[in-house]
Amino acid sequence: MAELRSAPIAGLIEIFPKIFHDSRGYFFESYRHDWLAKNGITVDWVQDNQSFSQKGTVRGLHFQHAPFAQAKLVRVISGKVLDVVVDLRKDSPTFGAHYSTVLDGEINNLLFVPVGFAHGFSVLEDAIFAYKCSNYYNKLSEGGILWNDPKLGIDWRIDEPIISDKDKTWTSLEEFKIQSKGGL
Repeated sequence: MAELRSAPIAGLIEIFPKIFHDSRGYFFESYRHDWLAKNGITVDWVQDNQSFSQKGTVRGLHFQHAPFAQAKLVRVISGKVLDVVVDLRKDSPTFGAHYSTVLDGEINNLLFVPVGFAHGFSVLEDAIFAYKCSNYYNKLSEGGILWNDPKLGIDWRIDEPIISDKDKTWTSLEEFKIQSKGGL
C-alpha cells in the first residue's frame, strides 16, 4: 500500500507508493482505484497525458473552466520537478494560496489535485511528467494565472526559466478573481 499525506491546503494529497526493490530493479503500483477510493479519492479518470521538458522549463499555471474542470493525479516518470498548485476555489479560506512539492522519478511520489486549482511545474532535472485527468481537455475552457505574479510569491527554483509565449500572457490572480467573480 501507499502512504498518503495531506497538504496544508484542503483537498491536496501527496501519495508515496510502496516500492519493491530487488536485484533486477523495482516495482510499484502507480495507480490503484480501490485503494484511492478507500481513502476518499473517488475520481473517474478519463484521460492520461505525458510530456517531456528540459531542465529550466516552467509550465503553468493552468486550469480548465467548468464544465471541463479537471482534477489531476500527477507524477514524474523520470527526472525531478517542483510541482505547484494555486487554490482558485470560490469561497475557499485558502483562495490564492499556493502549495509546492518536489515530484521525483526516484521516489515516485504523486500529488492529487482536486478541481478548482491552477497547476504548473518547474523542471529541476530533465523530466517525463505524467498525469491523469478527470475530464477531457477543451481548448475553449482553458485558463491560467500568470506564473510569476508577485502576489503569489512562488519560488520556482529556476534562475533563467524557459516559458511558452502563452504562459507569459495569463492574467494576474487579482484580475482572475475579478473576471471570475471570486474564483472557480
